[in-house]
Amino acid sequence: MKSYNIAVIPGDGTGPEVIRESVKVLEATSRRYDFELRFQYYDLGGERYLRTGELLPEGVIEELRGYDAILLGAIGHPGVKPGVLEKGILLRMRFELDQYINLRPVKLYPGVECPLKDKGPEDIDFVVVRENTEGLYVGGGAFLRKGTPHEVAIQESINTRHGVERCIRYAFEYCRRRDKGKKLTLCGKTNVLTFAWDLWQRVFEEVKGEYRDIETEYAHVDAMTMWFIKNPEWFDVIVTDNMFGDIITDLGAMIQGGMGIAAGGNINPEGVSMFEPIGGSAPKYTGKNMINPLAAICAGAMMLEHLGEEEAGQAIEKSVMEVTGKHLKSLAAGRMGYTTTEVGALVADYVSKI
Repeated sequence: MKSYNIAVIPGDGTGPEVIRESVKVLEATSRRYDFELRFQYYDLGGERYLRTGELLPEGVIEELRGYDAILLGAIGHPGVKPGVLEKGILLRMRFELDQYINLRPVKLYPGVECPLKDKGPEDIDFVVVRENTEGLYVGGGAFLRKGTPHEVAIQESINTRHGVERCIRYAFEYCRRRDKGKKLTLCGKTNVLTFAWDLWQRVFEEVKGEYRDIETEYAHVDAMTMWFIKNPEWFDVIVTDNMFGDIITDLGAMIQGGMGIAAGGNINPEGVSMFEPIGGSAPKYTGKNMINPLAAICAGAMMLEHLGEEEAGQAIEKSVMEVTGKHLKSLAAGRMGYTTTEVGALVADYVSKI
């Protein structure tokens, strides 16, 4: 029997609640498809930081490298200054584990209300491949004359040929494997950001010659936000940089029904990857058993597919679609018609018989 070692970081707020349901579904799936999941839990997040002053204890990054995958609930605490946990835990894990791809499927499931007029599941099914370890998020920059009337703030976007090319190549390969529309769109801002995006476009043009079976196109990021709303059916796979990817994937989450259904992966194809719901810790719902766990459950499905258990991962997604199509009144916390634990049980039950 195959077995996989999974590091679990429940995190803050409602993170432990949604992770509990994701693990419940993963365990049901492993029984159905005859493999073993060994979970090891890590106490990382705002509560630990407030209690001990530690963000990532010494040795944790090296331990995480040894797992087959990481499942993350949420990091974010109202008692901690914004940026401390994000930089000290999330970004540090992504950078030190070289999780250079952020993979965000944007898919509208049956029964989920879409804010776009006359758009249904057949119209919204695309994937954003976001570069995850470079760009503005590297933190390069400086202040000059800080605190004076003549203060200057410099924020640098760092883009390397190596980082750009590996992201673009991943996107082409993913588009080929996905085998849906076989169209890859480069999303950038070549008309204004003439250094970084000159590099991105040159590399894109060079690499596409090796993928003659993939149709390619380019769109400015501002136009992309417009087309997401007007014609989301145009898109198959989109590749973009760190900041633009951060922005357009939140828009993507909204057109697929909201943060309660949006999952993502931080991918290192040669190392350990981390999967998470993208909606955050939602502290106001903590302990109320009313938060939607489907994004965390979908993150678990992505994790299984990444590990090579594609049939099992697809069974989870199909089960989620059964639940959204036949049971839930809404994806919003407290308005689903079911508790958090009941939603997890519904998905696990479908997995066992789908």
